[in-house]
Amino acid sequence: MPTTLIIKNGRVIDPAAGRDEVADLTIADGRIAAIGQSPAAGGAEVIDAAGQIVCPGLIDMHVHLREPGNEDAETIASGCAAAVAGGYTSIACMPNTTPAVDNEAMIEFVYRQAARAGLCHVYPIGAITKGREGKELAEMGQMIRAGAVAFSDDGRGVANAAVMMRAMQYARMFGKPLIEHCEDPHLAEGGCMNAGLTATRLGLPGIPAVAEETMIQRDLLLAQNTGCRYHVAHVSTAGGVELIREGKKRGVSVTTEVCPHHLLLTDECVATYDTNYKVNPPLRTAGDVQACLAGVADGTIDCLVSDHAPHGREDKETDFPNAPFGIIGLEVALGLFVRALIQPGHLTWPALLAKMTIAPARVLGLSKGTLSVGADADVTIIDPDRRWQVGTASFFSRSHNCPYEGWELVARPTCTIVGGRVCFRDGRIFPRTDSPA
Repeated sequence: MPTTLIIKNGRVIDPAAGRDEVADLTIADGRIAAIGQSPAAGGAEVIDAAGQIVCPGLIDMHVHLREPGNEDAETIASGCAAAVAGGYTSIACMPNTTPAVDNEAMIEFVYRQAARAGLCHVYPIGAITKGREGKELAEMGQMIRAGAVAFSDDGRGVANAAVMMRAMQYARMFGKPLIEHCEDPHLAEGGCMNAGLTATRLGLPGIPAVAEETMIQRDLLLAQNTGCRYHVAHVSTAGGVELIREGKKRGVSVTTEVCPHHLLLTDECVATYDTNYKVNPPLRTAGDVQACLAGVADGTIDCLVSDHAPHGREDKETDFPNAPFGIIGLEVALGLFVRALIQPGHLTWPALLAKMTIAPARVLGLSKGTLSVGADADVTIIDPDRRWQVGTASFFSRSHNCPYEGWELVARPTCTIVGGRVCFRDGRIFPRTDSPA
């Protein structure tokens, strides 16, 4: 098997280095060896990327893999397959599994299962509190020793301000970010969609925007007091975006992310009672969507994530109030972000890719997200003009809870390279053959 791979004639975009040019990329022994005119191929494998974009491997810092506990919906292996098919070379998985990823052994389990899958890098996010119950801090130091890259009780906001403040103090001491699901549980209790006129018309209980905004406001004050690196997960409201914008201006160490569904869909979609539109935070109003788009464009929103949240078909096939929250997105996220952000002119390709590569790498403290010489050879090749139709039957994910069935999208990954090895190409997955048994 060749140890050298040459990607020729592609548009090399590396936002971390400010690079955007047609060039060859040479990979040797799992690292970036050169950018520019390639040497004679010799025994090297050659990929002709003419007309395509060659960029650092995409990074999704907000993914749910469901293992352990709900392997019928997704396993670490199937989630990794979905990731590389979507162009992702690195993903960070949330701890809301059964049991929760709240100790050293669970962090080690995630790494072990990811190694067995033999596809993309998987970075576990540990729980802030034991069992994600919001009461007692989990053993953060032990989880960091095992490789936790951040902490979150995602799916639940930490309601107790004293607990959150102690967590921030520990996170600052360890130099790790806290990722908060910003939703006051008392304000959101019983809700299943965005509170407002649409919810009233449909007769469904609502989750008000202020449930998100109240917790963001509180946490910004705590982060300013503690100096913690604070990250707001899946921001969805106009007020939330504005609070984060103001926090940044005050010098708070705050970053945030947004999902494609909060840029493309509104609460009006719920009028069909299709449970594939049930997500948390809920789909908001058209005004909230516009505020999120503006936040991406002006840099308030740092990262673009999928919030890939698989659920089995039988779980979603129930009435709307009782269905679980969540939709899947790893295999469609790139095309959706292109539809939401590039096609309307909000972002250029370099700006989009910055929010999907170097920005999440910096938030999580990963030595990823660049094509600099000597860097790990995690590379994604994208055909920016390829038109394709979303069909969940062909997904590598075990779940199909996706509201985009039948959508025509533009731009699709054609090749995903992890550590110098092709893991996905032209619709086929190639796991490592030497992965641990």
